[in-house]
Amino acid sequence: MEGERPDPPDVPSAAHLMLTRYISDLQDADTPANPIQPKWHTGRLPNSKQGDGKPRLLLMGQRRSGKSSISSVVFHKMPPSETLYLETTTRITKDQMHSFMDFQVWDFPGHLDYFDPAFDVDNIFGEIGALVWVIDAQDEYLDAINRLNTTILNLQQHYPSINVEVFVHKVDGLSEDYKSDTFRDIIQRVQDELSDNGYENAPVSFYQTSIYDHSIFEAFSKVIQKLIPQLPTLESLLNSLCSTCRIEKAYLFDVLSKIYIATDTSPTDIGSYEICSDYIDVIVDISEIYGWDRSNPDAQKTGDSSAQDVSGDSGNDDAESLITMEKKGSNYLYLREINKYLALICIMSEDSPTEKKALVDYNVSIFQEALQKVFQR
Repeated sequence: MEGERPDPPDVPSAAHLMLTRYISDLQDADTPANPIQPKWHTGRLPNSKQGDGKPRLLLMGQRRSGKSSISSVVFHKMPPSETLYLETTTRITKDQMHSFMDFQVWDFPGHLDYFDPAFDVDNIFGEIGALVWVIDAQDEYLDAINRLNTTILNLQQHYPSINVEVFVHKVDGLSEDYKSDTFRDIIQRVQDELSDNGYENAPVSFYQTSIYDHSIFEAFSKVIQKLIPQLPTLESLLNSLCSTCRIEKAYLFDVLSKIYIATDTSPTDIGSYEICSDYIDVIVDISEIYGWDRSNPDAQKTGDSSAQDVSGDSGNDDAESLITMEKKGSNYLYLREINKYLALICIMSEDSPTEKKALVDYNVSIFQEALQKVFQR
């Protein structure tokens, strides 16, 4: 209610005090305090030799394992049914992704030997990033595992800082029992090979994925989060926001790919994530009609008067909404676009009625101010 809204200058909320403390620390956080054990909590990405701050995702695996389909669905919004018509990749395909954090996606043909002397291995693996190895769970996967183990052993010798992310893909076509058995068998075979060669703690993670559900977006969320040095700061900010406003769960989404780059440290429920992910599509579609032109985000920066007029007429530069989730009882979904790249989505219980929306809006604005310090764009 209007009378319950605190006066920010005189009665700062707990979240305001907490977030202000983080903001005051951000300007000194671009370099690690201890160079021997760098623990980045915000700042520039230290992954590029050229200093361009663009981590690299390498999509590798056997032919027809689903690499191109994954890239098309996640990063190009292609409907999963249309991936059936994609041609086999015959050359290295490089995509530049412009989002909250610019990164590159390289799609490799399955028949190439990347460690052949004919290839510039350092150009492929020389920068810190992630290798996403896709295994078709519906096909014979022993050859894929052998090539994966060979690749991991080579990387551990020369490029040990690259994260290896194994996607056990196309699990949607398997029964629950067979899916679990296949997943465990692949993990066991990879770990046994690494252990036999003395690499018991190699940075290898495993995910069950499919382009026909949210599992592929969930997996890429985990992959991208490992490449964000600001992640501890983002989690702390979200924790503070949740505790102050009594929010059950908060996600910070990249609106273009529907990858969540951070969430609070409470347990993640896949059902809640799916609801929030679907909610983004609805709000973003509406905001593109009545808000600013997302396809031309630099129009206002370049002085495009027509874009400024449209934004001014709509009065909807940043979309926001608050709805009731009928299937969840008295819970609410709260969405606020932070900028043209990021959106905050919160799940609020019945302990957070709509009458307190003004208080939530105020604390979210402080959170938004902190994010501007974290991501300087």
